[in-house]
Amino acid sequence: MKITYKNEIKPQDKLDPKNIVNLILKSRNIKDLDQFLNPPSPLTLSLIDFGPYKKPFEKVINILKEIKEKNQMIVVYTDYDADGITGGAVLWETLHLLGFKVRPYVPDRKTEGYGYSKKGIDNCIKQFNPSLIITVDHGITKIKEVEYAKLKNIKTIITDHHLKGDNIPKAEAIFHIPALSGSGVAYFFAKEIFLSFGSKTTNYKLLTTNFRIDYLVLAAIGTIADLVPLTGPSRSVVKYGLDAFPKIKRFGIKHILKQAGIADKKITPYEVGFMIAPRINAIGRLEHAIDALRLLCTNDEKKAFDLAHKIGNINIERQEMVEKSVVEARIMISKNLLQNKLLTTHYPLPTKLIILVSDHWHEGIIGLIASKIAEEFYRPTLVLTKTDIGYKGSARSIPSFHITEFLRSLKEYIIDAGGHKQAAGFTLEKNQLYNFETAAQELSSKLISDKDLERKIEADLKIPISKINLELVESLSSLEPFGIGNPRPVFYSEGILTGAQLLGKTQKHLKLFISGLSNQVTHNQASIEFLAFNSAEKFKDLSRGQKIKVVYNLDINEWNNKKTVQGKIVTFVI
Repeated sequence: MKITYKNEIKPQDKLDPKNIVNLILKSRNIKDLDQFLNPPSPLTLSLIDFGPYKKPFEKVINILKEIKEKNQMIVVYTDYDADGITGGAVLWETLHLLGFKVRPYVPDRKTEGYGYSKKGIDNCIKQFNPSLIITVDHGITKIKEVEYAKLKNIKTIITDHHLKGDNIPKAEAIFHIPALSGSGVAYFFAKEIFLSFGSKTTNYKLLTTNFRIDYLVLAAIGTIADLVPLTGPSRSVVKYGLDAFPKIKRFGIKHILKQAGIADKKITPYEVGFMIAPRINAIGRLEHAIDALRLLCTNDEKKAFDLAHKIGNINIERQEMVEKSVVEARIMISKNLLQNKLLTTHYPLPTKLIILVSDHWHEGIIGLIASKIAEEFYRPTLVLTKTDIGYKGSARSIPSFHITEFLRSLKEYIIDAGGHKQAAGFTLEKNQLYNFETAAQELSSKLISDKDLERKIEADLKIPISKINLELVESLSSLEPFGIGNPRPVFYSEGILTGAQLLGKTQKHLKLFISGLSNQVTHNQASIEFLAFNSAEKFKDLSRGQKIKVVYNLDINEWNNKKTVQGKIVTFVI
C-alpha cells in the first residue's frame, strides 16, 4: 500500500489551527472557503440557482394549474432506494397537502426493474389513470418510455441527477441537477411548487415547517445514502438536514431512530449511512419499497412502529443474505485463481475486472456484494444474477475508473445501463452473457492501468505527533459534515510506539500509544492514544520503542468530563 500526503507540517513550523483547516480545504480544491465553512440554508436556494429552469418551471405551473382545475390524477413515480424513497415522500406529500389528486408509485425491483418502464407506466394507468407522471431519481435516459407515456396521453416531468445519455427524453419539462441527489432535486422542485401554490392552502403553516425541518431531514438522508459529494448545495442540504433531526416530529423517522438504538444520539452522516439508510433500502431490496414510503409519511404512530420493526427485521435478513453471498463470491474468486496460471506477484487476481455470475443471488443485494468485493480486492466488480428474462447486474468501481461510461461503451451487449462514476446497474439478455464477459474483460485490460490497481492512501497532512493537540482537533469540527467529497481529514505521522494492548470483548481491536520521534518531542510530552479496529493479529509483531508510521483520523474522547485527543487508525506500518 502506497502512502502519500498533500501537505506537510514540519517540526519547526508554527501551528495555527485555522490555517490547518484552510490548508486542508485548498488541497481539496475548495475555492470559496467562507461559503464552504458557512453554507447557505437550502431555504434561500431555488431551482434557478441550479440552471436555466425558470421557463421549464413556468410550464410545470401551467400544467399543474390545468390538472387541478380538471381534478386529474398525478403520479409521483419514484425509485425504490433510499434516495428515491425520501425524494418521493417529499414530492408526493407536498402535492397532497396542496390539495392535488396525487398518488405515489414505486416500481417492483424484481418484476419492473429500475426506473421508468413501459410495464410501470401500464401499472400506473391500471391503478390510477394519471394525466401526469413526475419521476423522482430517474428518467433522464428513458427516451422510449417518455414517448410511450405520451402515446397513452400522459405527460411526463423528469427530476433526476444521474448521468445523461447521448439523447434527452422529450418530456414536458426536465430538471436534471447532478450536483444534488434525487431527493435533493425533489426537495427544491417541491419547494418551488409550494411557493407557487402554498398561499392558497390551509396547510401553509405545516408545509412551511416541513420544508424547514422534515423535508430537509429526508433530503439529507437521501443525499448521504446515494453517496453524493458533500460540497456545494448538497453540503447545505446535509448540514441543515442533520441539524434538523432533533426537531423532527415525523413518527416514521422517530421510530427508525429508536429501532436503530440512536434516538438520543447526535445524528451524523455515519448514523445515516450505516443505520438509517440501510433500513430504508432493505425493504426495497427484498420486498416492495412502498412500505418504506408509507413509513416516512404516515401520521399513525402505531403504523409507524409496526413498519419500523418490520423494516428492521428485513434489514437483519438482508445483512445475513449479503454475508452468505459474499462468502460464496470469495469461493468463486478462489476457484478462478486455482484454474488460472496468469497470477503474478503484482496482483491478487489475474484480471483487472472482476465479473461474478450467480443463478440464485437475490437481485436486491447484488450491489452490496459488488461493493464488498470491489473494496476487498480493489478493482471494478460486476455482479450478475439470473432472472426470468436474462441477467441483472450491479457494478461498483475504484476511484479512477468510471464504471457507468464503461458499461455504456459496451451497449451492443446490454439492454440498459445507468448510474454514477463508481456505481451502476445494468441488464443483459441470456444469450449475451459470454459475449459481454469477453468484451468487458478485453476492454478493461486496455483501459485500466497497473497504477490504477495500486491501493493508495492519501493523507491530507503529514504532521509531527508533537503538534497534535485539543485545539487542532476542535478546529476540525468546522469542516463537518464529513462524507463523500468531504471526507474526515486524514493525517500521517511517524512516531515511536510506547505501548499496546488488546481491546474489546473479543479482543479483536488494538489500542496503541505513540509519541513523537526523539528529535520532534517537547519536554515531558505524553503519548497519544490510537485505536486500530480489527487489527488484533498485528499485536504479536509490536514491541515498545518501535518506529511506526500511522495514517489516522483525529477525534476527541470524553471521559469523566475530561477531553483528550484520540486517533482512529486507517492503517499503520511498523
